[in-house]
Amino acid sequence: MLVTELNRECLLHLFSFLDKDSRRNLARTCSGLLEVFSDPALWPLLTFNSPAELRKNNFILGPALKCLCIRWHSSRVKVCNIEDWMKSSFQRNICSRHEGTVNEFLARVSHRCPNLQSLILSGCGHVTDEYLILILQSCTKLRTLKLENCARVTDKMLQAVTAFGRSVRTLHLDFCRNISQAGLKDVQNKRPSVTLRAERSADMIPDNKPENRLALERTLRKLLQY
Repeated sequence: MLVTELNRECLLHLFSFLDKDSRRNLARTCSGLLEVFSDPALWPLLTFNSPAELRKNNFILGPALKCLCIRWHSSRVKVCNIEDWMKSSFQRNICSRHEGTVNEFLARVSHRCPNLQSLILSGCGHVTDEYLILILQSCTKLRTLKLENCARVTDKMLQAVTAFGRSVRTLHLDFCRNISQAGLKDVQNKRPSVTLRAERSADMIPDNKPENRLALERTLRKLLQY
């Protein structure tokens, strides 16, 4: 029996065992399998291991998506999480290759995936408040938001959680150095039902421009003199 002779239920079951690349390659063999590839029932979960995977045409982004996970574990993650003013020209060149990739992808998710319930981002150093706020505003069913090592996320995003994240029940913010203790307390006070975790985030040194650090050092010297 040929694969194409299987009924749709069997084909969907077969596709469910394949990774994104294998699904796409199989779908290219005939129009019938391409139709199965495009079935929303096949795409409730998407997992990516680098920003480069977000550019591939090997998945379907739509209302069926409920869980999205982007985990990037690479030496380049460390580069992207260095303060911008400390980066060398070589490091800036590395970052420029994927500067807006994850942000642009989140913008697409906010427009196409209103039923998203879980978002996990790890090592996405370029993600900014603006695009996470878009997700919170558009994906009103979002229950779980987990961010790890996302250096550009600030208290502005926390304010959006209290304002728009009515369905959010789990909020993890680990190693996000520009989150403050005050921002975390504000979430706890306004949304006590949220399970909040912030490993190291509020204890890390936030980004400061050189002139700000010099001013802080001068102030500390004066205080120590007294």
